[in-house]
Amino acid sequence: MSTESTLNFIFPEAIEGITPYKVHISDTEILDLKNRLHLIRWPDQELVHDWSQGVPLEAAKKLTDYWRDEYDWRKFENRLNQFPQYRTTIDGVGVYFIHAKSPHPHALPILLNHGWPGSFVEFIDVIERLTDPTKFGGKVEDAFHVVVPSMPGFGFSDKPKELGWSPLRIAKAYAVLMKEKLGYQKWVAQGGDFGSAVTHALADLKAEGLLAAHVNLLFVVPDEYPENPTAEEQEAIRGIEDYLNKKSGYADIMNTRPQTIGYALNDSPLALATFIYEKFWEWTDNHGKPEDALSIDQMLNDISLYWFTGTGTSAARLYWEGVGSTIRTHHFFAALRAASGTIDLPMAATLFPAETFTPPKHWAEAAWSNLFYWNQVDKGGHFAAFEEPKIFSEEMWKVFKKFRFDHHRNT
Repeated sequence: MSTESTLNFIFPEAIEGITPYKVHISDTEILDLKNRLHLIRWPDQELVHDWSQGVPLEAAKKLTDYWRDEYDWRKFENRLNQFPQYRTTIDGVGVYFIHAKSPHPHALPILLNHGWPGSFVEFIDVIERLTDPTKFGGKVEDAFHVVVPSMPGFGFSDKPKELGWSPLRIAKAYAVLMKEKLGYQKWVAQGGDFGSAVTHALADLKAEGLLAAHVNLLFVVPDEYPENPTAEEQEAIRGIEDYLNKKSGYADIMNTRPQTIGYALNDSPLALATFIYEKFWEWTDNHGKPEDALSIDQMLNDISLYWFTGTGTSAARLYWEGVGSTIRTHHFFAALRAASGTIDLPMAATLFPAETFTPPKHWAEAAWSNLFYWNQVDKGGHFAAFEEPKIFSEEMWKVFKKFRFDHHRNT
């Protein structure tokens, strides 16, 4: 008798048109998760007194105990379903997206791009701030129509059935979504992590209607380090080398063997949770534990999305597609820039203090010929919108203010 699990999330078939979508995970799938969390085979405790060997055993047990006994997926599911959600087919793949329109008719359309191990969940707390800023201290003229897609292979978008879904191809699909599917004549884009790679690609493509772009992880590392780096450049290089030499093991395995790590991520909720939880520790602006920056429910909303959709493996393949053989060199960051040369579309950046590394402004000016906004804020990390929704939203109000006139002329 086969003991293979028959629980596999079924993505509703997407069509060329746009169809409304509601999230519903079955009671059976939720019960299956809880049962698996009762049957964990724990490893030995770490031999250090910190996180240097990975997620400490005690922290892993607290996380999974809460996931099993207290976490309420239905609460998050109900919140998701308050937003207008849709699916459509682009380039042969079903793409899920939230499309929250502002009550203010002259709002500027904005595309928000997530990365790994984040998801569209990162932007849930900024949607209302962006669509209706008057409720949060902003002005009517700060309003956005917000589009938040799941990248192919993530969340409720389809898992690609063929190779080739790189950040560039995703960018081309998003350009179709904004212009052809949603009919936006003028729009702006924002991204972090792999979403930054997609945003760079959109800017390099000069996607039709794209007025300007903003990123909070900057892929502006030069192809070769300067021979006599300044103190600011030395600090940036130290951050890059520290990441490459000490913190990129997770990327190594996904870049080279996404299928192998995928067995663990798809079969074991413990493996999935700790693989992602560690990044929430390492990449957020915290004081020693991830819960300093994000609530346990916020983290489990994201982790649960990966679990219920079975997208641990398909999401890992983005590293195979997007990074190539550059992972152990600083050319990794150049590869993620996904640009054919200098980007001349208007570009903006906000630097959050706990980001992976902070490049000097002149590196950005060399990579982007039209850098129009540069700001450093005092809180937040890699998951900018997730960690600091107020700061992130206020940055979006300021960044794109100058482009609203061009948008209004065409509405």
